[in-house]
Amino acid sequence: MSKLTHFDASGQAHMVDVGDKAETKRIAVAGGSIRMQPETLATIESGDTKKGDVLGIARIAAIQGSKRTSELIPLCHPIPLTKVGVVFTIDHALNSIHCLVTTETVGRTGVEMEALAATSIALLTIYDMCKAMDRGMIISDIRLLEKQGGKSGNWQAS
Repeated sequence: MSKLTHFDASGQAHMVDVGDKAETKRIAVAGGSIRMQPETLATIESGDTKKGDVLGIARIAAIQGSKRTSELIPLCHPIPLTKVGVVFTIDHALNSIHCLVTTETVGRTGVEMEALAATSIALLTIYDMCKAMDRGMIISDIRLLEKQGGKSGNWQAS
């Protein structure tokens, strides 16, 4: 197992020094899902929620969340994102909405945390907007699917 980078030689937490790293294009893709009652899914699809366009608002929340990741995760570097893409897919068979977020930058550190944070915020926003109808919604499977760039190269989930 590789050494944990957020701890110094004496075991103290610290922010990783990325000053000597080369700036490269970096991409991360994360995904997750929210499962709900069929009626809740139908209401989201029809746009008949009292709070408005659930998926449109969740998309904006994901983008906003990605830009604020360093404020939420203590040792994350603030990253100038060059692109954030958010795609929702409705899965009637599982009564779910799947969220896929792609984050990009040209920088010295990766954008995995931004993609994961954005995915989480998108799904939490769906929950928040629909909880009056369905408090039993289940958010699951939030994970990194792919990363590109940087010293460690490319990685893809199996």
